[in-house]
Amino acid sequence: MKMHRSLVSLSCVLLFGCASMPASNHRTADVSSVWPERTQIAPKDPVIEARVAQILSTMTLEQKVGQITQAEIRYITPDEAREYYIGSILNGGGSWPNMDKRASVQDWANLSMQFYEASMQTDAQYPVPVIWGTDAVHGHNNVGYATIFPHNIGLGAANDPDLTYRIGRATAKAVRATGITWVFAPTLAVVEDQRWGRTYESYSSDPDVVAINGAALVSGLQGNLVGDGDVLATAKHFLGDGGTRDGKDQGVTEVSPEVLADIHGKGYYAALDAGAGSVMASYSSWTDTVSGTAYGKMHGNDKLLTGVLKEHLQFDGILVSDWNAIEQVPGCTRDHCPQAINAGIDLFMVPEDWKAFISNTINDVQSGLVAEARIDDAVARILRVKIRFGLFDRPPSESVYFADPNAVLATDLAREAVRKSAVLIKNDKQTLPIDRSSRILVVGEAANEMSRQMGGWTVTWQGDEISNSDFRTGETLLDALREELGTVRVTYAESETVPNASEFDVIVAVVGEAAYAEFEGDVEHPASLAFSALYPDQMDMVTEAASLGIPVVTVVYSGRNLYATDLLNASDAFVAAYLPGSEAGGLVDLLVEPKPGSSQLDFSGRLPFAWPSDPCDSRAENSLFPRGYGLTYVAARELGKLEAPTPVESCDSP
Repeated sequence: MKMHRSLVSLSCVLLFGCASMPASNHRTADVSSVWPERTQIAPKDPVIEARVAQILSTMTLEQKVGQITQAEIRYITPDEAREYYIGSILNGGGSWPNMDKRASVQDWANLSMQFYEASMQTDAQYPVPVIWGTDAVHGHNNVGYATIFPHNIGLGAANDPDLTYRIGRATAKAVRATGITWVFAPTLAVVEDQRWGRTYESYSSDPDVVAINGAALVSGLQGNLVGDGDVLATAKHFLGDGGTRDGKDQGVTEVSPEVLADIHGKGYYAALDAGAGSVMASYSSWTDTVSGTAYGKMHGNDKLLTGVLKEHLQFDGILVSDWNAIEQVPGCTRDHCPQAINAGIDLFMVPEDWKAFISNTINDVQSGLVAEARIDDAVARILRVKIRFGLFDRPPSESVYFADPNAVLATDLAREAVRKSAVLIKNDKQTLPIDRSSRILVVGEAANEMSRQMGGWTVTWQGDEISNSDFRTGETLLDALREELGTVRVTYAESETVPNASEFDVIVAVVGEAAYAEFEGDVEHPASLAFSALYPDQMDMVTEAASLGIPVVTVVYSGRNLYATDLLNASDAFVAAYLPGSEAGGLVDLLVEPKPGSSQLDFSGRLPFAWPSDPCDSRAENSLFPRGYGLTYVAARELGKLEAPTPVESCDSP
């Protein structure tokens, strides 16, 4: 990572120096004073600043407000983007060109250029290019033709910043192939309760792991910002989204200012030093447990958005809102929120209601609710980033990767990531690796279901309503086993019932959580965190397999560490594969003995979060295995039977 740390420093110095805004009367020492100073600050480029000032001086109020507006491709046309001077568009999860989830790379590229060309054909004195944002959070995951990498929880298990950097480079290349220039990643949440449905978007509960991998992904995504394979990165979600009470999505984080800065803020220092050109605000709220002050929704929190991020941390890029998040600020609606503008949001993700937002904001400026200087500051930030990124000087179509279907593929890299992210939890009696001559019975729908190994944010928002046919690349674990050993040695039981297994040497049981994304993936208190309570049919299948008297290897796909001691006890070997993405062959590289003449690949992944010992408590101090645990073939260990609390379906106490 030393090589990439030099890239991090250089990118900050050359690109995102984040020179300070003028002080304002809302900066408060009680919040920002506990935040350490940033050291990697460079002055703004005077040439760029002169260009920003020149463009801004010619803009009408309508043109300025158009620039701070971000609309979703389902609800705006290129002609409308031109008419309203729209600064940004996005595609949400489950949104594709022509609403075709099998849209080709060329289809994506064509639509991107339609919007770009429209933005450059306005009647403004200096037309401003539109920038398109997408949630490419584990590869270019909205595109069924693209290689999909492990989710962040798996990369945290690998904890290999060089790998994370290379995944960033590959993701950026894939995104540029579709003509898109902005990625809403990385997530820098430090998750403290695995009930949260976005746990898998976090690298770890260790803020240092979050910081180093977040910075590596920013560097990988952005490169030097003007290359063929560079995209704008987004540090999200500012701030404290991983610390909400009971892991509730969009909930309240109740911590001291020191904890907010030292734990939840750590990734932002690294990401800003890596040159992150945009930051996304969080849906969550913060309550200061020292003063008792409830600061409310982050989108209206000027103390953190402006006082800390923009003034103290000296961030001078784009602060973007989350999807319709402004409506959660008291007194606001989806299309009207002067409070959020005044708090420091620069670019507003108002996917459907963008026309009303523009009209309401113009009225707010004209009536004095919002100072035009605040609009000017927001537009200047947007222009600054677009100039630094080279959008004014080079359309997306001039990238060498534009519309190239091969540019969205990175199979070998993804397979490497899968190998490094899997964690060996148990391997009694040296059940693994599986002898190549073994007769293998594979059980479990997850073995042949791409959506379970992908997780949420894959083709669709929640990762559901998709089938294997929606993916033009990749393989399931069943496919990978058959490819490695042949169909004769690998038999698949499609149902959850295990057939007569006397003719087999080993059972590979593949189980997993159904795909989910934000809030729909929450395990809300008092529900149990036990895998067997959430998925009793899969637990019964493994229990039945264990009764047959032959070794059972259990592979678990999940977006978090669920209580699974009963599942562990029913298994001779147990692998936490998290959400590996499209290249399940990386698991086969570990599970099966190599071909003659090749060396055995070993497990290297370590738990990025503690593994719960209780179905009602995922706190680290009550763990079965601590963060950092993981076995290898070289360092063998017999786990044996573990004491297993009853996996209750409901927990009576917090």
